[in-house]
Amino acid sequence: MKNSKALLKMMVLSMLIALGVVISPILRVEGMCPMAHLINIVCSVFLGPWYSLLCATLIGIIRMLTMGIPPIALTGAVFGAFFSGLFYRLSKGKILCAVLGEVFGTGIIGALMSYPVMTFLWGKEGLTWMFYIPSFICGTLIGGSIAYVLLRKFAANGMLAKIQSMLDSRSYIDKGSELSKAFSIAAVGGVGFVVIKVVSDLFHMEAAFWNYAAYAALIIAIPTAIIYLVIKKIKKEKQ
Repeated sequence: MKNSKALLKMMVLSMLIALGVVISPILRVEGMCPMAHLINIVCSVFLGPWYSLLCATLIGIIRMLTMGIPPIALTGAVFGAFFSGLFYRLSKGKILCAVLGEVFGTGIIGALMSYPVMTFLWGKEGLTWMFYIPSFICGTLIGGSIAYVLLRKFAANGMLAKIQSMLDSRSYIDKGSELSKAFSIAAVGGVGFVVIKVVSDLFHMEAAFWNYAAYAALIIAIPTAIIYLVIKKIKKEKQ
């Protein structure tokens, strides 16, 4: 039984690695790679921090060897992968914490580590310690939003617990709070941003309207989530 679950783990890990290698360069936004962060978070929740770290490392190495991607393929992924899984475990299965771990690991630590690696090992000039932080944080928030919506749906219908049980991973019950529901609303904006950006790139829709529409999806979703929280709080106080 243990051997079969170990084999299943390796199969799922292999599938996530293959998926990460394929979709990371295709479904991307200029300066950001949201799908890599999606893979990190999903792997962290399914398999845990160490498997997620291994997954991100192998994806980065394969991309470097086959696509000529600089070492940023590693520094922009491995820290977020590990901290996503670690935060998920420490929070006893809060999906939102897995997303925050990715944002912290990649958006802060990975971005800071990318500066010396790209400057001294890759020879890129004109960089500063803060150079990668804005794009890395934006990328993790967008990819994290998509991962959050996907995993919350899995958690709501019981699929997440079943998958974790099949993989012999730690299983938790995350019923979701009003805050997590508000984050789901905000996450829709992240999904909309990626969809508009990818579609406009695929069909070469270069009009400024599409760029504005992508950012409008984010700008509208965030205040909507805040309004939702305020309304829920008011209703709760009246009860």
